[in-house]
Amino acid sequence: MSWAYLGCVLFSTAGMALLDWRHRLFWFADWRRAAVVHGIGLAAFLLWDAAGILFGVFARGDSPYMTGIEVAPELPIEEVFFLIFLCWLTMNLYTGLARLLRHLGRANGATGAHETRRTA
Repeated sequence: MSWAYLGCVLFSTAGMALLDWRHRLFWFADWRRAAVVHGIGLAAFLLWDAAGILFGVFARGDSPYMTGIEVAPELPIEEVFFLIFLCWLTMNLYTGLARLLRHLGRANGATGAHETRRTA
C-alpha cells in the first residue's frame, strides 16, 4: 500500500487552492456558488464513473502507487480526490480565462481598436 498517487493529487489540489485564493477565482470568489457547481460537477463525474464500472469499461487495475482503499467496487479513493481536483482546475481555468479576456477586451476598447472611422 502506497500513498504516493493520493499524495500527488492532494499536493496538486493544494496548488489549486492557493491559485484560487491568490486570484479569488472560484471558491474564494463565491463559496456558495462554488459549492453548488463543484458538487454538481463531482456528482456528474462520479455517475459517469459508476456507469463505466457497471458496463465494464472502467476497472481499478493494480498499481504500486495506490492505497488500495476503495469507496465502491472498482472505485479507488484516489479517483474521488482526482475528480475534486479536476473540477477545481476546470473552474479556475474557466474563471481565469474569462477574466483575462474581459481585461483584454477593455484594453482594446481603451485604445480605440474597435472604433470605426467615418469617411467624408
